[in-house]
Amino acid sequence: MFINFMRTYRSRVLTTVAFTLCALGSTKAISNELVFFGSTTVEERVLVPAKDAIQAATGISVKVIGSSSGRGFEKLVAGEVPFSISSSSLKTLLEKTKTDNSDGTYVENVLLLDEIVPIVHPSNPVESLTFGQLTDIHTGKIRNWSDVGGKRRRISIFSDHPTSGTRSVYQKIVMDNKPFSKRTRAVNAAYEQINLVKRFRGGIGALSSTLADAHSSEVKVIQTDPISRPLCVITRGRPTGDLKKVIDYLQTSEAKKFFL
Repeated sequence: MFINFMRTYRSRVLTTVAFTLCALGSTKAISNELVFFGSTTVEERVLVPAKDAIQAATGISVKVIGSSSGRGFEKLVAGEVPFSISSSSLKTLLEKTKTDNSDGTYVENVLLLDEIVPIVHPSNPVESLTFGQLTDIHTGKIRNWSDVGGKRRRISIFSDHPTSGTRSVYQKIVMDNKPFSKRTRAVNAAYEQINLVKRFRGGIGALSSTLADAHSSEVKVIQTDPISRPLCVITRGRPTGDLKKVIDYLQTSEAKKFFL
């Protein structure tokens, strides 16, 4: 009986020690993990491809909850997150959400300058469009490709959802903030636009030039004037601690080797 008691006691002690060590390890992991909320473009182009490199260089684990630039910034303003990621400039976010930043509360930490490009089906013969033509297409004034030198085919408009940074920048720079056509089909991620545009011969979308180049066999880029925007981390005040370490690393030439 005594031997059985000692075996049981020893087992419980070992279990308790193991549980304690796991708890300590878990606490350490959590304290060295940063959760980024917001832009799916920053998620797909910067944070996910550089995730392992970030941890190797800083010892900090990165987790991303992709939604949109607008939703991320709204959570930041509401105090629900300490920082957000955006594929739209801070100025655009402030204007869209009517947020006062006269005291410099919110700071834009640029990681990369990116360009948005219109994409169409590879079979589309149209090579270039002006901002005016793109505006007429996306507002629904032009509904057939034959009106801009293409084949007689109905235009199908695909775009990110309304709170997306990519859509906001495109709408501001190209369309002078005119509303998208009610016929526009909104999606949640860039790859969904790619899938739809390669499926519908009359389709048109807009996304990061790097993502478009990576899928050059599936979609065709339409030439137009530059549509530039920053990919950034929006912070409340200057970044400090682990966040500053990660941002500082992401702004190095070494980190940019991993960006898509």
